[in-house]
Amino acid sequence: MTAVDTNVLVRIITNDDRTEAVRAAAFLRRQERVFIAKTVLLELEWVLRSAYRIEQAEIFSALRRITEIANAEIEDEAVVLQAMEWFGKGMDFADALHLASAGSDNEFATFDRGLRRKALRLHLPKVVFV
Repeated sequence: MTAVDTNVLVRIITNDDRTEAVRAAAFLRRQERVFIAKTVLLELEWVLRSAYRIEQAEIFSALRRITEIANAEIEDEAVVLQAMEWFGKGMDFADALHLASAGSDNEFATFDRGLRRKALRLHLPKVVFV
């Protein structure tokens, strides 16, 4: 199995370098299995939002397509999918991933009032304000 870096996925999604995008897509197709770390997905969302100024809905769609790659193994997939669900409902992806990674039996302590408000709106009472 081969793990992929964020920049491989960025090339495919943005097609900002046509030659590298074609190489990246061909590389993924040649692999029997590829591993995508949840930190790569976290960085990918950040890069698409901050460097490429892509809107949340489009980023959500790109992340969804990545999780549906037939030969991909997503690290901690259930956690990533939960985070994506919350992200799709308006939560910041990093916050959603942190919260989902904390597990359903744990509280998540934060100084971030916005995170707490969004969690309450989504009926996620395990977020506590420090």
